[in-house]
Amino acid sequence: MKVYLMSDLEGAAGVLDSVNWCYPDSRYYELAKELLTREVNAAVDGFFAAGADQVVVQDGHGAGGILVPLLDDRARLQRGWEGPGGGAFPFGLDESYDVMAWVGQHPKAGTPLGHLCHTGSFDVLDFSLNGVSVGEFGQLAFLGTVFGAVPIFASGCLSFTREAEALVPGIETVAVKEGVRSGSGDACGAAEYERRNAGAIHLSPGAARERIRLGAARALTRYRTDPDQFRPARLAPPYSKRIRYRDGRVLESGGADDLALLLNS
Repeated sequence: MKVYLMSDLEGAAGVLDSVNWCYPDSRYYELAKELLTREVNAAVDGFFAAGADQVVVQDGHGAGGILVPLLDDRARLQRGWEGPGGGAFPFGLDESYDVMAWVGQHPKAGTPLGHLCHTGSFDVLDFSLNGVSVGEFGQLAFLGTVFGAVPIFASGCLSFTREAEALVPGIETVAVKEGVRSGSGDACGAAEYERRNAGAIHLSPGAARERIRLGAARALTRYRTDPDQFRPARLAPPYSKRIRYRDGRVLESGGADDLALLLNS
C-alpha cells in the first residue's frame, strides 16, 4: 500500500498568519516548518500503523515547508518535480500510488470562515476546471483520479475540511483550527486579501498531531476494508480551466486531453 502525502504550510495548527510565518524571511518560518513536519510525521505514523508499505511526502509549499532533519525516518521526501510542459504538476504523482492524503492544506480562495485562504497565490480570485471551482486540493485530487490514486485523508482548517468532503464524499478529515472571518473577501486586492483571513482558533499542536495520527490510521483502515467508501468527483476530457484574478484579468484554456499539462500551462 503506497501513500502519496501532499503537505502545505498554511493549514498547520499554530501557523498564525502568512506574513510572519510562511516566507523564508518570516520571523517564525522555521517554527512553522517544525509545526508542519510534526503534523506530517503524525500522519506518517498513522498510515504505517494501518498497514502502509511506503509513504512519500511531497513538500508542496513554495520555498519549502518540511524541516528535513525532523522528518520521520520511514517517510520518503519528494521535492523539485518537473512535469509536462515544465510545470510542477503532477508533483510526482503516478500510477504506482494507491491512495492520497493532505496535511497542512488551506482552503481555496474566497472561502468564508477559512484561514489563510488562497489558490496558488493571493491574487487569484477563482480557479475552475471544467466549470468546477477548485483550490489546490481539488486540482491535485482530480489528478489523482486520472492516475487511480484515491484521496482518503485531509487535514487543515475546518472550512478546508468541508471543501474536501464536498469534492470527495467519504474522505476522512481532521480540522486543526477554525477561521473566524466571514465573507469571501472578493473585493480585496491581493495584499489586502493575504492579511484578511489571519484570524483563527487553533488546537494545541500536540492535540492536532494526535487527531491527525488517529485520522490517518482510520482513513487507511477504512480504505483497506472497503475502498468504495471514498467517492471522489471525476472530470472527463477534454479538460478546460478558467482563472479569474483580483485585478480583473481572466485566463482561459481548453480542449486538453492531458490534465497535468493543462494545469502547467
